[in-house]
Amino acid sequence: MITIRVPATTANLGPGFDCIGLALDLWNEVQFEADDQITFRVTGEGASQLDNQPNNLLVEAFLRVYEICGQNTRGVAVRSHNQIPPSSGMGSSAAALVAGIFGANELLGRPLSQADMLKLATEMEGHPDNVAPALLGGLVVSVMNEGEILSRRYEVPTLAAVIVKPNVDWPTRVARAVLPPSVSRADAIFNIGRTVLVVDALRSGDLDLLRKAMDDRLHQPYRLEHIPGGKAAFEAARHFGAAALSGAGPSILCFVESGQGAAAESAVLAAFESNGVEARAFRLSASNLGAGVVTSAT
Repeated sequence: MITIRVPATTANLGPGFDCIGLALDLWNEVQFEADDQITFRVTGEGASQLDNQPNNLLVEAFLRVYEICGQNTRGVAVRSHNQIPPSSGMGSSAAALVAGIFGANELLGRPLSQADMLKLATEMEGHPDNVAPALLGGLVVSVMNEGEILSRRYEVPTLAAVIVKPNVDWPTRVARAVLPPSVSRADAIFNIGRTVLVVDALRSGDLDLLRKAMDDRLHQPYRLEHIPGGKAAFEAARHFGAAALSGAGPSILCFVESGQGAAAESAVLAAFESNGVEARAFRLSASNLGAGVVTSAT
């Protein structure tokens, strides 16, 4: 039996569309135990949809590792306590994939390297921007290059973040469908320079630079148009710090100065509520820890 933890993540971070991800101090804790059958029990976030439903990403990833390693398993009892809300732009699917891969690798004696696990998670997710920080922790810049994942991980200082999740239906297929098929050269240039500055600002904890650089022309304007209350909530967040959609949305992310979290939370919640949208908030911080084994000491 083994227990692991996997963090939530936020990706894109304004201009870093599909290439930047950051681990957050919010965790799913998953226990794996060899058994005669496959069972999957969930408490916490998403329990009503996931509990007792063994056909899911986490179990699929777990079994895929056994298959790759040429090992058979009669079954596994999985018990997950989730703090990461599904369909929130906070990396719930990436956390599930990484949990399954990491847990299986531990039970098998670690036959896969970290690079192997990242490659498998990326193949299953389709892109590395969330799975990389979920596995590695910290700030990760990653791109695909002819099947190879080019990535760099950076330690980050403690950064206070507020994430407000509206209660709206926002599946990934919709988030992708609203994007234009092409963008102008001017918009591409706008994002390229700002992406470099956002990475530097996060590494150094420069909130003033982050506030000025964390803007986007490739995905946020199009997605905010379709998220009920999204534009008003985004503008409210910008008043307090560096604001962005968290991942593909619908959650709004805002990095704030210490002591400003409560005020930012109230303002963004009020903006959603004034548009008739219920929402809830998470006050978090960046995490330099990725997926890991929970020891008895913790």
